[in-house]
Amino acid sequence: MSAWSDKLAWIVTTFWVGALWVVGYVVTPSLFSQLSSDKQLAGSLAGHLFELVAYIGITSAVYLLLHRWLRFGAGVALRQGFVWAVVVMLVLTLAGQFGIQPAMAALKAQALPLDVMSSEFAGQFKALHGIASIGYLLESLLGLVLVLRVKS
Repeated sequence: MSAWSDKLAWIVTTFWVGALWVVGYVVTPSLFSQLSSDKQLAGSLAGHLFELVAYIGITSAVYLLLHRWLRFGAGVALRQGFVWAVVVMLVLTLAGQFGIQPAMAALKAQALPLDVMSSEFAGQFKALHGIASIGYLLESLLGLVLVLRVKS
């Protein structure tokens, strides 16, 4: 592996983690603040951004795992905390994108034309949203581990 691929791994890591942090903790709260009169629009925009971040995460995770596998070999790579942080982040991303988000979208569809938060599905939606938020927080914290360990 070359120094170029190590630099690319650093760029990929910072792009992924930066996207997580900016969308989750800067853009989304700003959307809900600025669009306080239209929570459905804010939620829809945030959902699209979270989907984009999920695909950035999936692509980044695949690259980072392949990079570590090729650089260190499977045996060494599987003993690295960095690799396991990427694996857990990838699992959280996949669970959120292909498990929790579709369930939340189904609840929204069932609640139409009402706002999901004022429907009979509000409790289920809030529970799923809470689970998704905890997963996102864990992913964001593991991202900190990646940023601190990417060069080792």
